Amino acid sequence: MAEEIKTLDALKDAVAGTAATDQTQTETPREPMRDDLGRAYATGKRKDAVARVWIKPGNGKVIVNGKELAQYFARPVLQMILRQPFQVAGVSDQFDVMATVAGGGLSGQAGAVKHGISKALQLYDPALRPALKAAGFLTRDSRVVERKKYGRRKARRSFQFSKR
Repeated sequence: MAEEIKTLDALKDAVAGTAATDQTQTETPREPMRDDLGRAYATGKRKDAVARVWIKPGNGKVIVNGKELAQYFARPVLQMILRQPFQVAGVSDQFDVMATVAGGGLSGQAGAVKHGISKALQLYDPALRPALKAAGFLTRDSRVVERKKYGRRKARRSFQFSKR
């Protein structure tokens, strides 16, 4: 009977989190993930756009689908979006980026490349992860276009009403 009470007390302590045998969970440190050429690879997504991004140490050269950054993303706002992860991480002009992006429009593609750069940076140097995560760059923006419903003109817009 006394043994049963001891085991019940041990179970209660374990459920409450005050167990006698304190098992501290040690978090394993993240290791850099690089290929044989010293590059880090990640996939970024935004809306319908998917970007494959490779980063390697360099002088800040960005190539998207075989074109320079200013040539592919002509709008300054889109260029600024791509530079944000480097500025937040404090590694501006230290990495070369090679990206291929498909699907969606230019805005979605810029967001996809930004997501891919952020993921690749944290894979290249795990010490950059807290800054990128705090800025929200590692989270995929899951907003996509709402589908068209039947009985509607668009996703939510109704057909024009006619009284007569």
